This record gives sequence, structure tokens and C-alpha cells, in this order.
Amino acid sequence: MALVERGDYCDGASGASSHMIHGGIRYLENGEFRLVNESVVERNRLLRIAPHYVKPLQTTIPIFSTFSGILNAPLRFLTHRSGKPQERGAVLIKLGLSLYDAFSRNGGTVPRHRFLGRKKALAELPRLRPDLKYTATYFDASVHNPERLTLDVLRDGLAAGAHARATNYVSAVGLTGRSAGSAHDGAAVRLRDELTGEEFDFTADVVVNTTGAWVDATNGSFGAPTKFMGGTKGSHIVLDHPELLAACAGREIFFEHSDGRIVLIYPMGDRVLVGTTDIDAGDDLTPTCTDEEIAYFFDLIHHVFPTIEVGRNSIVYTFSGVRPLPRHDDTAPGFVSRDYRIERAPLPGGSGQTMLSLVGGKWTTFRALSEHLANEVLGLIGRTRKVSTGELPIGGGQGFPSTPEATERWLKAHTGGEIDAARAEVLLARYGTRASEVIEFLRAGEDSLLQSTKELSVRELEWMALHEQVGHAIDILIRRTSLAFRGLVTAELIDEVAGHCARFLGWDAQHTQREVERAVATLADRHRVEVDHLVA
Repeated sequence: MALVERGDYCDGASGASSHMIHGGIRYLENGEFRLVNESVVERNRLLRIAPHYVKPLQTTIPIFSTFSGILNAPLRFLTHRSGKPQERGAVLIKLGLSLYDAFSRNGGTVPRHRFLGRKKALAELPRLRPDLKYTATYFDASVHNPERLTLDVLRDGLAAGAHARATNYVSAVGLTGRSAGSAHDGAAVRLRDELTGEEFDFTADVVVNTTGAWVDATNGSFGAPTKFMGGTKGSHIVLDHPELLAACAGREIFFEHSDGRIVLIYPMGDRVLVGTTDIDAGDDLTPTCTDEEIAYFFDLIHHVFPTIEVGRNSIVYTFSGVRPLPRHDDTAPGFVSRDYRIERAPLPGGSGQTMLSLVGGKWTTFRALSEHLANEVLGLIGRTRKVSTGELPIGGGQGFPSTPEATERWLKAHTGGEIDAARAEVLLARYGTRASEVIEFLRAGEDSLLQSTKELSVRELEWMALHEQVGHAIDILIRRTSLAFRGLVTAELIDEVAGHCARFLGWDAQHTQREVERAVATLADRHRVEVDHLVA
């Protein structure tokens, strides 16, 4: 088996998510009960098997009416059209959360939801709008490092199969006839190394297209045009705003804005994540967060926290992606199914070869989706699954400390020499219990922290270069660490990261300068982060 990724791993919709692992309470309104059931089962499972990245998330819904939406809800349920925006009142929310509890309790340990009246609600969250009538609080989960969870899953897969291969920065650009030296009589996929420009052929009995919003474009390049996809754009902003952070009190604030769209505000460490929009993407599959979306986010913050002022100077990062949703014609974006399906077709020019296209999917159900897709492939090649991934710990989730006391013991056991408690804590958060391997590597040679951050060292950069398929300096800033997400990237940091990676990846001076320029441009163009200057 071989996996090729056109860009870096998790550099698409997977890296532009709301960082939520959730059962999808609002999917109940769409009648997607199978998806809700699968989602809560997978949410509960990920809390067990990936505890280093997936954490419980207390979620509170501020409610401003009692009966609103009761007449409109059946129409929306039956037609999947949004109609005139009308907020959901306490009765509808209570019904939805009761149903959600029924799904969530199947094998789960999260508490049941609870309702509070205005007085108690404002005692808990005093910065909320004073005219609210109730709050409803329930539990879902969040994924703090989706990019690193991706790397963990990838590494587990490679370790499980001696013949498994995976590479980033390699794109599929088309089909050719039989490749040189191949035993296959059918078509070969033409691959291009995006780092070197080299092209070569690769043959397989089954070709699986999991390119998300690009599924139709990929099939078109294979000579098999499709119209499966109809993605919607979702944007987010990250704020450094201690007042708003304190107002959230460690909770996600999840609510319906006045236009009928579901939005969220919640803490991510010492930052606040605000999102999301849900707009038809059209042909723009590499979108950025716009001024209009930022104004919308500020408006929704004011909608629930009217006394908190937020300005653009608090924004440290923005990101935007296209959800890989199915074509939905006149169905309102918010009602487009988040479920997935697998389309099967002969590979053009193949000799009994099959092409599978994945349409849809979401972060929460990635494991179940992947197992389903793998079973399809196994069936096509006449094999059966030997092991389910359902209860296998993911990467650094194996043996991850589950209590403050256990965390303290782990940190104490891995502290010493140049690894102090603060450094060990950063490594545990970044790698889970796989931090033990990293710490062993760091201690095996001379090491020093970077001058521009205490969260990275020279030998850790070497570890990433050796073990994590770093293709560009920006991969480290955005996806191997959370430094960009938290607004901690400076010109000095970019220059240091590129300079040290040059030694480990064989870059000359010109290549290193291009890496600096690429990082600065990516942060500015895709994430609206302006770095002061380029360091020559």
C-alpha cells in the first residue's frame, strides 16, 4: 500500500477544522441519526485511544427564548432548507440535547446535559448577555493538535505494515499506460515529486481518491470527470484576548447567530478560537479568511458578550478551508450532509483496476471512515481485515497520564540535564508519550534551545527532519508545532528554523532563503500573519 499527498500532511480541510471532535448535535435536525450515532461512538473512542490530543470540551449554549423555532423546525427537518432565520428556543434545544444524551450514553462516560435559568447561568458566566433566559451545558471533545494526530496515525500505519509507504509533496497528475518494468497491463498513475519536479509512474490494483474538495479535479485528471463535490468554505480566527478567554471560563460557547448559522467561541490554551462560516466555496479551493468574515466574527462575539470589545489587533492567526461536502444544489449549506459515501468506478484505461472516490467525511469519524474504506479495498483484492483499529491506542496516546498526579510522575521521570520540567511539559503536549523517544534523542547529542523560542531546540528540529517528513520550513511552524496558530512566529524564528533545517535537509544558501520567503508568504497570504521583515 502506498499513500501520496500533494502537499504536506494535514495541509487542507483537515488542517482548517474547528478543532472539534463532536457528535454533531445539529445533525439531528437533518435527520442524520446514523451519523450522530457513529460520531458520538467515535468521539467517546477517541477520548480513550488518543487522550494526548483529544480532550473533553464543556460546551454551553446561551438561550434567549423559550418556544422560538417550534413551528419552523419541522419544515427545516423535512426540506433541509433554512428558510427565514429563526433562533431555536429552549424547548427545541432541550429536545435535541435529550436525544443527544440518548446517543452519547452508549458506551460513553460524558455527563448528561443540564439547563440553568438566567440567574444561575449569569453567576457561572457573568459576561453573557443579561437578557438570556437559560443556558444549556453538555460535553463534547476538542482536538488540540489535529496536525500531530495525523502524523501519529500515519506513523502507526507505517509501523503496522512492512510494505506500507507514505510520502508528502508528491501529486497524482494523470494516468499513463503500463509503466516500465511493471507486471500490470493496465493504467499507471503518473506521480510528480513537488520538491524536485521528477515524474514517475506507479501501478496499483486499486486507486483510492481521498483528495477532499479536489476529488472531482483529481478524477478529471485521470480522464474520468465527476461532479460529486460541492464544498463549503469555513473560516476561523484565533485571538490573543485575555478578557474574552476569561469570559469563556474554559468552555466552548456554541450558539445560533441571528442569521441562523451555528457558530462557536472557545479557548485553545491561552488563545480563543472563533468560527465558523459556512459559505458555498465555488471554484476557490484554497480560500483565505476575508474582511467580511472577520467583521462577522466580531459581530457574533458581541452578540453573546456585549461588553467585551474585540479589535483586529487581537487576531494572531486566521485560517480557512473547504469542507469536502457532496454536491448539494439548492440545499442550504448548513443542511448539507456531513456523512460520507464511497463511489466505485473502473480505472480509465485499466485492466480490471478499480478507482474509489471518497465523498464527504469529517474529523470526528476519520477512524470509522478509514476502516470502512480499507475494508472496501481489502474486499477488492480478496483479503479480509485481521485487526480492528477500534481500541488501538493512537501514537503517543499509549500510556498517556490520565490524572494530574500521573502527569507529574511522568514529567519527573523525564526531567534532568538540559530537559527541565517546562521543556518536558512542552514535549509531552506535543508528542504524547512518544516524547520519551524524542527526549532520548535530544540527550544523545549536544543540544540547545533556539534563541527565538523556548519551545524548540536544534536537535528537536533534527528529529523532525529525520522522522517527520519535513519538506519546508513552514511545515514546522504550522503543522509540527502550534507556534503559528498561537501567533508566536517571528522573523527571527523563521530564520533560525530554516537555517538549522538546511543542515539536516541539505539545503544550500539559495534554497534556505527561498524557504524563509515561502514561510513569510504563506503566513501572509493564507493566514493574514505579517512578519516584520525577511532576514537575509
